[in-house]
Amino acid sequence: MKARILYIAIACLICCALIWAQKPQVTPVPPSPQIPSVPSEQKFKEPPHEMTAIDIDSFLAGFMPMQLERENIAGAVVLVVKDGKVLFARGYGYSNVEKKTPVSPDSTLFRPGSISKLFTWTAVMQLVQQGKLDLDRDINDYLDFKIPPAFGKPITLRNLMTHSPGFEETIKELFIPENKKLVPLKDYLTNHMPKRIFPPGEVPAYSNYGATLAGYIVERVSGRLFNDYVTENIFKPLGMQHSSFAQPLPADLKPLMSEGYEVGSGKAKPFEILEPAPAGSLSATASDLSHFIIAHLQDGKYENAQILSPETTRQMHSRQPGFHPDLNPMDLGFYEENRNGHHIIGHGGDTLYFHSDLHLMLDAGVGFFVSYNSAGKGQISPRSALWFHFLDRYFPYTPPDVPKVASAESDAKAVAGYYLTSRREESSFLAAGNPFGEAHVILDKDGMIKITSFKDFNGEVKTWREIAPMVYRDAKGQDRIAFRNQNGQMEMLVNFPAVLDQRVSWVNATPFNTFVRIYCLGILGLVLLLWPVAAIVRKHYGWRLALTATQRRWRRWIRLVCVLDAVFVLGLVIVLSATDDLSLLSGKLDPWILFCEVIGLLGAIGTLLVIYATFQSWRERDLWRWTKIFNLLIMLACIGFTWFVIHWNLINFGMQY
Repeated sequence: MKARILYIAIACLICCALIWAQKPQVTPVPPSPQIPSVPSEQKFKEPPHEMTAIDIDSFLAGFMPMQLERENIAGAVVLVVKDGKVLFARGYGYSNVEKKTPVSPDSTLFRPGSISKLFTWTAVMQLVQQGKLDLDRDINDYLDFKIPPAFGKPITLRNLMTHSPGFEETIKELFIPENKKLVPLKDYLTNHMPKRIFPPGEVPAYSNYGATLAGYIVERVSGRLFNDYVTENIFKPLGMQHSSFAQPLPADLKPLMSEGYEVGSGKAKPFEILEPAPAGSLSATASDLSHFIIAHLQDGKYENAQILSPETTRQMHSRQPGFHPDLNPMDLGFYEENRNGHHIIGHGGDTLYFHSDLHLMLDAGVGFFVSYNSAGKGQISPRSALWFHFLDRYFPYTPPDVPKVASAESDAKAVAGYYLTSRREESSFLAAGNPFGEAHVILDKDGMIKITSFKDFNGEVKTWREIAPMVYRDAKGQDRIAFRNQNGQMEMLVNFPAVLDQRVSWVNATPFNTFVRIYCLGILGLVLLLWPVAAIVRKHYGWRLALTATQRRWRRWIRLVCVLDAVFVLGLVIVLSATDDLSLLSGKLDPWILFCEVIGLLGAIGTLLVIYATFQSWRERDLWRWTKIFNLLIMLACIGFTWFVIHWNLINFGMQY
């Protein structure tokens, strides 16, 4: 459930770059897109290896140490379940680098991030099974506060479980400092309610807030605190003695907690505290998680405990209405990630430092869990690389050849452009990062396309070949994407069903906003540089500024507005780059952000003075032509700055983000 801070503007665009770089990436970053079930005419490259503990150990003995070293990761744990039993479990590297404490699957706690949501969804399904919750009822019926109406449709639990309630992204107080006390779920939910930007059920947009709502509904309906409910109804029946949603951890579990690292060669970071606990605060050992995995692979049963009935378990694992028939859909809480010809469901999870994946191969009786305790270099997804190589070793598969689609060239032209993810901010200053994280669909030869946001493990941008009308497959692999025209807007659907990308107009696209940023910052920089330099040169040679008193006054006003714009940009950069700790987005920086926005507002208002002064200068016959041209360039930069800060909500003074 990693963090994603990210966002900012024209002149203010430098800030934009900084913000986008930090953007929620935080909060569970899902695994790479994968394909749905494949037809029976599958062709194998070679006979699969026999999946035994010895063979898995041999495979990982070479794979994991090299991966940890290359990616600069301190430690990891890998677990494989087969036919209701743990087939393989082993730790790699260190849970504490300084003390050289090895990772243990039995006694080292990891933070699986948004995999926590599977426990929240399981709790919801327990109450559905008992008749206490209805998946298709307005969630306001279960709350003691109201989600405001929008789009003429209520939000349901099914919407929450398929990440389609239509909320914008929210990251404020996602992580909080260790010394700050957690607030009750109701207080968090009412104080951080995001804007609804899509009709429920129509656009998937991954939502931590939605999962937290579900956790609070469990509290309301069961009459027990969420942590207590999960402990009594899931952890205890499954014998998960080393698992907890509590923050900070109970005293008996603290010594078992792995340290978290940005990179394995760096210093250990503090224990992460997440306000929306049901969305990602679980701490657990791999061995404990094996009990949960086995239960879901065995119709809700682990040993003598039945946490869900077989019927409810199958309902939870059932395909929900998807957004494209050729791509993976959501189940109830799980997302489908079918690959190598097998029916697979799962969930990924990220905190700032821990990165994990859980996969269930329902048709093979295999469960797989991996977790890393470091962010590492971040150049590739280590967990995806491991999972794909694991599948290729034990379930090898070659996708069938397909003929070229006749309309490939025209289709490629139709889908080209810039696309923005549905998981985004719109109403806060963080929206300024949106135009700098877009996916670019580019025409390639022979009707193929490239998409900048999809890269192979070698870092090269993938090439996609059309295999059906508006459906594309990785030219060298299995991943699929599809496009659809929805109400006049082209949408790109990836094989991770909790988000999609929407094509944006030129004014919201990366090229135009990048031009605005470079132009405005360049002109502002020239003004601030040349102003004192010119003064020094004049003083050195004893020259006087050949301007009238009125001209001098307007010149000062223009320079003052440029200074305000520059202070706004630099102020936001300094505030948001003061630390890489997302817990500072817990309200501590709000006064400084508001101060910067006041400066930005003054600069935007000052643009009117710049426009007036520029037109006045062009009416002056005795003014040097190059001075007039420079004033015009400054005016255009100030207009661009003002457009950007207004268009991207940089000065709306809203502290909900």
